[in-house]
Formats: sequence, C-alpha cells, structure tokens
Amino acid sequence: MSFTPDSVDISILDILQEDARLTNKEIAARLNKSVTTVFERIKRLEAEGYIERYIAVLNRNKLGKHLVAYTSVTLKEQSHDWLVAFEEKINTFPEVMECYKMNGQFDYLIKVVVTDMDAYEAFNLNKLSKLDNIYKIRSLFVLAEAKKEVALNLRFK
Repeated sequence: MSFTPDSVDISILDILQEDARLTNKEIAARLNKSVTTVFERIKRLEAEGYIERYIAVLNRNKLGKHLVAYTSVTLKEQSHDWLVAFEEKINTFPEVMECYKMNGQFDYLIKVVVTDMDAYEAFNLNKLSKLDNIYKIRSLFVLAEAKKEVALNLRFK
C-alpha cells in the first residue's frame, strides 16, 4: 500500500524545511498534536523517503565560494556506458554541486561553485575538459541571486 502524506504530514514537512533543529516537542506544540504523534509521523516520513536528510544551509559567500557557474556539457556519444561513465566521474568533483541529465541542446547541466574565475578555469581545464567523450562545454556565470530557495512549496499544486 502506498503512503500519501496528509495535511498534518505536510505541516510537519513545512516546519522542518523552515527549521530542522526544532524538537518534536516544539513541532507538536505548533501543531497542537502529541509529541508521540509527531515523532511517529516524522519517522514514517523518513522511512518512506519524503525526508532524505537533514542539513544546514551555508552562506557560500562567507565561506569564500563567490563564483557560481551553470555549465552545459554535450558528449560525443550518448550510449548508456558513456552516460554512466560521465555521471560517475562528475560525482567525484567537489566543485560540482548539482548535475542534471537533460534533453534538448545539451546532455548535462551542472552547477559549479568555486572561489573565483581562476578556480573555475582550473576546474574546466584540469578536470571537466579532460573527461573522455566531451564534445562541447558552455558556461553561464551568475552575477547575482535574485531568488534562492531550498524549501519546496508543498501548498502549491
């Protein structure tokens, strides 16, 4: 039987996205539910994969990561083996924050976060462009963040 979160589960998820450090007691108080109910619901949401992990959202600029690049990658060949090989290798690069297989004009879109343009050039020349099967690399550089959201809007259909 498939589990579908109800309105209480959605409220718990909203609260956890806002502040995952809240205790079950604090969440229960906000929802006017028992601590046991909240605890059991959170455990079920975790077990069912609705909650993947708990993290802290860091300020990249304070940590010296000032440059964000969205880089499209087109491969020479798109066979299963080449796609898997690319994904395995790209996952070893700490500069790559996100990687998406795409359809359309290119094969992958990756988000790269580094200290500055020199670091991006080093990443591009010494890592990305040296991968087997690379045909084309194009990069767009973020000038400013107009909106940055990490929480999913669970009330919007």
